[in-house]
Amino acid sequence: MFGTYLVRELTHRRKQTIIIALGMALAIALVIVVNSVAAGVRNAQASVLETVYGVGTDVTVTGTVEAPTEGEEPGMGGPRFEFELGAGDTSDGTTSLNQSRLMATPGTPTLDESTLGTVLTVEGVEAATATLSLSNTTFSGELPDMSSAQSGDVTGPPPGGFDGAGGSAFDVDAFSVEGIDPEGAAVGPLTAVSLTDGRTFESGDSGSTIAILDSAYATTEGLEVGSTITIADETFEVVGIVSSTSSDAQTASNVYIPLDTAQDLAGLDGQVSSIYVQASSSDAISQVQSDLEDALPDATVSTQADLASSVSGSLSTASSLVSSLGTWLSVIVLAAAFLIAILFTISGVTRRTREFGTLKAIGWSNGRIVGQVAGESIVQGLIGGVIGVAVGLVGILIVNLIGPTLSGSAASTSAGPGGFPGGGPGGGMPGSFGEQTAAATTDVVLQAPITVAVILIAVGLAVLGGLLAGAIGGWRASRLRPAEALRSVA
Repeated sequence: MFGTYLVRELTHRRKQTIIIALGMALAIALVIVVNSVAAGVRNAQASVLETVYGVGTDVTVTGTVEAPTEGEEPGMGGPRFEFELGAGDTSDGTTSLNQSRLMATPGTPTLDESTLGTVLTVEGVEAATATLSLSNTTFSGELPDMSSAQSGDVTGPPPGGFDGAGGSAFDVDAFSVEGIDPEGAAVGPLTAVSLTDGRTFESGDSGSTIAILDSAYATTEGLEVGSTITIADETFEVVGIVSSTSSDAQTASNVYIPLDTAQDLAGLDGQVSSIYVQASSSDAISQVQSDLEDALPDATVSTQADLASSVSGSLSTASSLVSSLGTWLSVIVLAAAFLIAILFTISGVTRRTREFGTLKAIGWSNGRIVGQVAGESIVQGLIGGVIGVAVGLVGILIVNLIGPTLSGSAASTSAGPGGFPGGGPGGGMPGSFGEQTAAATTDVVLQAPITVAVILIAVGLAVLGGLLAGAIGGWRASRLRPAEALRSVA
């Protein structure tokens, strides 16, 4: 009886069924497309962060940059080179000076290495490793013979110099160095790279003078496996070449060396720059971050979601558009679809006054009438849901076929070729030698994934809309009295 009556009412009231189903379908399709595009934008942000920071990790622990004290000049803490009297090699009136320094990247605070032990005691931490971010800066130059000027003989220019007439020439070259714990390779910067040639670090490499190079840097410098590179006046053998797992990207550093060797050469024994943490599951990341913040109140604890706020470019615009306009538009359209379903259902109940009055007169209970109206509305909602899912999937397919390209970059101050980064809070002075304020800009093709959970939620919303409309319409129908049907007949 229920099914027969249901089919008859839906077919006899096609206009109402079509309008309610189409309204619900539009809302459901929009919800599916917006959620899918939002997921695609999040994936794109993660890709950009991986290319910029070169880190495959869940949570990152770093030191907190302290504000300059009163009277302290920010941004003036670059490398200082000091040469003793008589330093360098003098030949033909020219003194050649050369000095290499390995130091913590200016503006990057360090943590005590014991912090790693604290991190590993936090529940939900699967693995963790510490690294030390450094900059190797080499100063080289040629000075003329100044002895004549010191003796008071200033009748002519001092002899020597790069031009033979008292001129001076100076070169400042820098590259980034990352100290890596060979025992902790399962998490951290090297998890976001692939081996191009040679080998990566092994458990017995602690304390050794070996290096792994970023492929782009190795190509620029003409280095390969078996070559040597000088770091802090120490010769290192290149044992491996790595490249980023993402296209058009760079890795976290130009050069990787064992952590303890890096600490020793930089004079930073027991100090690290970052601790990379892998959570036991994706669901535990938020709790792990909260627990780490409690355990390390003086440190900065960040996740990929936190770093996503630093992504700029058209990717940032797309993210803002989806998270604000797209979400609110979906809510508004969904609310409008629910309202249309409710209003049409109430209107239909009003037109069926004689019908419901007669049914009550022959013995139908209020519950049966409410169930009948609710059943009709739920079916209308389901029809709209099915159509909406189909339209939403077509919309996702169109987005993926178009494949809009978004550009994204994240600010990161680092040493560039031929220079050193400025010091002080915030990464140093703009315009410091070789400073790069943006580590990479990456173009990402937006791909909207199809998520089964979102589709199920969308169908659930369609059923909810039909249930609300049916419940309100059924309640109104149940309030009708049999006498009204008799009045209508009379």
